[in-house]
Amino acid sequence: MKVAVLAGGRSSEHDVSLASGAAVRAGLKEAGHEALEVGLARDGTWWWDGAEVELYAGRGLLGADVAFPVLHGPFGEDGTVQGLLELLDVPYVGSGVLASALCLDKAVSKEVFARAGLPQVAHEPVTAAGWSADPDGVLAQVGGLGLPVFVKPARMGSSVGIARVDGAGELAGALQGAFAHDHLVVVEAASDGLEVECSVLGHAHDATASPPGEIVLPGREDGRWYDFEAKYTAGGMELRVPAGIADRVADRVRALAVQGFARAGCAGLARVDFFVEEDGRVLLNEVNTMPGFTPTSVYAKLWAAGGLAYPALCDRLVALAVERFGAERAPAS
Repeated sequence: MKVAVLAGGRSSEHDVSLASGAAVRAGLKEAGHEALEVGLARDGTWWWDGAEVELYAGRGLLGADVAFPVLHGPFGEDGTVQGLLELLDVPYVGSGVLASALCLDKAVSKEVFARAGLPQVAHEPVTAAGWSADPDGVLAQVGGLGLPVFVKPARMGSSVGIARVDGAGELAGALQGAFAHDHLVVVEAASDGLEVECSVLGHAHDATASPPGEIVLPGREDGRWYDFEAKYTAGGMELRVPAGIADRVADRVRALAVQGFARAGCAGLARVDFFVEEDGRVLLNEVNTMPGFTPTSVYAKLWAAGGLAYPALCDRLVALAVERFGAERAPAS
């Protein structure tokens, strides 16, 4: 098949996306597909073969059979590009508009998961307007979470704009820093459990989960956490597969990963992040609909540990995109 691989984009994860896109193109070529390099510039323009791409509703994308939007964060993983691909009427890898938007929004997705009864850390959403109008009220609201807490922009990825707060005097500054990225922020109680991640593949109704992996951070005992530097600096983290948890707990992680994937209405792929506490309790943290996608990224490494090589993974995702496109456009019976 001819696959248009979209990479770059307007978010702060532009360079990460370019690395993911290059890896996907190589994987697709190894699997026997033709991969088109479609670059999304930081100003939002689309480029292919040295020329700006012209897009027309209902006319597809550069004659491609499938689009693979390897885009992270806002303007790519949040449903915006997915909506454009729907208008172009081209199959595309990954979740649709609603699931993409939902999962990138930590405040709304946490509410959806809570209503589904999925276990999570305690958390509170905070708006910039609410903080401006009543900062004392906000501090009282989030004070019930205790310390430490994490302050996160609600709609960013790769730990951008996140701060760990260990003292009450640090909270106001952390909120202001997060509001520089998003007017909606989530404050989460910290968990001292293991950070465990699980990859999911398939359609919402029949997805499967990979073996869980454990994120091991040098210096975690000194308060270090899984920040941007740890994620993207060589030696900043170690992925341990299988995770150092009991088999029954690993089964629980995999089951919750599939449940979260299905509850959000995801499609194709997602990496689901958890905390596993000392007593074995599993807490859902986030569902990432387009995680980092190099062969050394967590998503692909977990599937490799489960016996699915990177080219075969790329090939399977393309097939899932075509299947979903056909099913959604088939007349209702």
